[in-house]
Amino acid sequence: MKKILLSLGAAFLLAAGAQAQVSYGIKAGLNLPKMTVSGGGASASTSTSTNFYLTGYADLPVAPNFSVQPGLSLQGKGGKVEWTDNIESKTDLMYLEVPVNAVYYIPAGAGNVFVGAGPYAAYGISGKTKTGDVKNDVEWGDDGLKRFDAGINTMLGYKLANGFLLNAGYSFGLVDMSGSDGNGSVKNNVLSFGVGFQF
Repeated sequence: MKKILLSLGAAFLLAAGAQAQVSYGIKAGLNLPKMTVSGGGASASTSTSTNFYLTGYADLPVAPNFSVQPGLSLQGKGGKVEWTDNIESKTDLMYLEVPVNAVYYIPAGAGNVFVGAGPYAAYGISGKTKTGDVKNDVEWGDDGLKRFDAGINTMLGYKLANGFLLNAGYSFGLVDMSGSDGNGSVKNNVLSFGVGFQF
């Protein structure tokens, strides 16, 4: 965990040293998260649930058409399972996330297409489960899910000259969130769509 946070901090400091104009942005939208469970040589995913995200970021140019974007984000994750007796189990997880994305801009029409990718580190701040009408708080730690998560973000979008942007993304969780020491693993994966504005 310390190595990941130090790497993210180093990327931020490197980008902050750039001599180009810094801009800031905010993005919000829909998350369609699912959880991938694997063990015993097999893997399966939950169905996607619905959640949201809210991200503030800095755009730090480091070369022509190329920027580094560190940020701070609230990310809703989780997943759901529908049982054969028509009972649904849903898990909603909320993370405070620090992404650092490398973004490349391609001039196109009245704005720029942008593509990007980069690492993120996240910390679980709340969680709820609901099975039928029964609701419970998520257990964090050895008897539930690990709070720390990390992975890779990817993004694709279009930013107009006035700063308005549309974006989509997919994040791949790389950390086993299972709090137990068993042979299985649980990882987050999130498809997202949203809008934003860069000042």
